[in-house]
Amino acid sequence: MINDKKVLFSGMQATGNLTLGNYLGALKNWVALSDEYECFYSVVDMHSITVRQEPATLRKRARALLTLYIAAGLDPEKNCIYYQSHVSGHAELTWILNCFTYMGELNRMTQFKDKSAKHADNINAGLFTYPVLMAADILLYQADVVPVGIDQMQHLELTRDIAERFNNIYGDVFTVPEPYIGKVGAKIMSLQDPAKKMSKSDENPNASIYLMDDPDTVMRKCKRAVTDSEAQILYRDEQPGVKNLIDIYSACTGKSPEEVVAEFDGKGYGVFKMAVGEAAVSVLKPLQDEVARLEKDKSYIDGVIKANAEKAQYFANKTLRKVQKKVGFPDKIR
Repeated sequence: MINDKKVLFSGMQATGNLTLGNYLGALKNWVALSDEYECFYSVVDMHSITVRQEPATLRKRARALLTLYIAAGLDPEKNCIYYQSHVSGHAELTWILNCFTYMGELNRMTQFKDKSAKHADNINAGLFTYPVLMAADILLYQADVVPVGIDQMQHLELTRDIAERFNNIYGDVFTVPEPYIGKVGAKIMSLQDPAKKMSKSDENPNASIYLMDDPDTVMRKCKRAVTDSEAQILYRDEQPGVKNLIDIYSACTGKSPEEVVAEFDGKGYGVFKMAVGEAAVSVLKPLQDEVARLEKDKSYIDGVIKANAEKAQYFANKTLRKVQKKVGFPDKIR
């Protein structure tokens, strides 16, 4: 507990460009959480380098992501918004937790298998121990809850196992985190393959609407979205492309899927796709305007980076000192 609130941790990688799915499914819902939780939102740039990055591009994207957090409505006075790489405790705790994590556990991680297949020329140790760094991210701040999707649930289970193993040896050191079960964000699928999630790493540029896409690009992508030959706007699994567009329109307008179906009853896919595009643009425009405003205020963003890194470092050090003492590291002479 911090300030009589439970602690929540989450983060996003500073690679690729965030999509409308990232915003509607996660970022938009983070904003309301600061009233209930003490929130730590990290730009997880350390995770990013398991895949080779162009240094200047990574720095630029990390700052853009941090700025986007704020533009989306995350108040840096109420939330700790920081770069993972600016808090050395993430790396220090990861090494200790590596020594309490079994090879067999890491071998079972499905994301390692998936990423190894995609990056066969760079299967590095960081890619293998990535889940331990994720565990350190969470345990460093004694997080009570972590918002996770299905694809990250396995990593959270490993985090819980590591925390419980450590606690069983050394006493009550780590808070064992629970998955955050709250308002479920919209699950937005690919515009070109509605069987998979909209992704910032999709190789098909028409599959995802990116948060910084201009209105013409958004409209073009919606017009090209996969539908079917049924020519009926119905919310059902048999029409995954249409169902996905309904979900997007619903999330952007606040209308229920049933209301959307009724609104477009008897209308063609062309009309519906135009409306979906316009709804997406109406959500993205204010966000883009705020990003543009914040990007001009370099000193403000620099101040947020400095102040929030110091705040994150303070809470990280509290946990790290406790852990270092438990495992037997000598006290520092102060």
